[in-house]
Amino acid sequence: MRRASFTALLVAIVLGLSAAPAQAAAWSSSDRWGTWNNGGYTLYNNIWGSGYGPQTIWANSYSNWGVWANHPNTGGIKSYPNSTRAVNRRLSSLGSATSSFNVTVPNAGAYTSAYDIWADGHTYEIMLWMNKVGPVGPLGSFQTNVSVGGHSWAVYRGSNGSNQVFSFIRSSNTNSGSVDIRAIMNWIRGRGWFGDVTLSTVQFGYEITSSSGGMDFRTNSFSVAYS
Repeated sequence: MRRASFTALLVAIVLGLSAAPAQAAAWSSSDRWGTWNNGGYTLYNNIWGSGYGPQTIWANSYSNWGVWANHPNTGGIKSYPNSTRAVNRRLSSLGSATSSFNVTVPNAGAYTSAYDIWADGHTYEIMLWMNKVGPVGPLGSFQTNVSVGGHSWAVYRGSNGSNQVFSFIRSSNTNSGSVDIRAIMNWIRGRGWFGDVTLSTVQFGYEITSSSGGMDFRTNSFSVAYS
């Protein structure tokens, strides 16, 4: 009995450690809607889908954060943990709007490392897929290939029933880089898909469909700058 109890204790300890960051974080939460404000940004656990498993977000700052997630190997997006900065500036008044990121992510599961950029509140959604792993795909229909904002993309356009969605799928995966958000928005405007909209918020995070067994997604750095 003692040996069995000791073995069970070791298993519990190992499982507990696997769900936590390697370092002691300034903040963490396993709540579906856990949030933390830091440096003008908001960190959000955001487990919004159905059929989800456990997920813990941790952060040392808005720029250095990550999640451990163990979502089952089933279809449908389970979560989009992210760091968000509010901008609330009209496109025509923006001199610049850029962002940079650096991540360490698993090579298994099904997910994207993606920007989710919102314009005119939640009227328009612009997704920039910087990498994608597993059976995931964008909403809507293919429109064109384009090089804009510092990257080459396949562009899709559609609606989720609540808002227009423009998805830019990078031609190859990358775990670090910079993006010219203003240039991308001006390109969309030039196509006539929206007008002189307001850039409301810029989010960056992980759109996770599955991460069975528990996987770590780490944001080594992330920032948004505008003028």
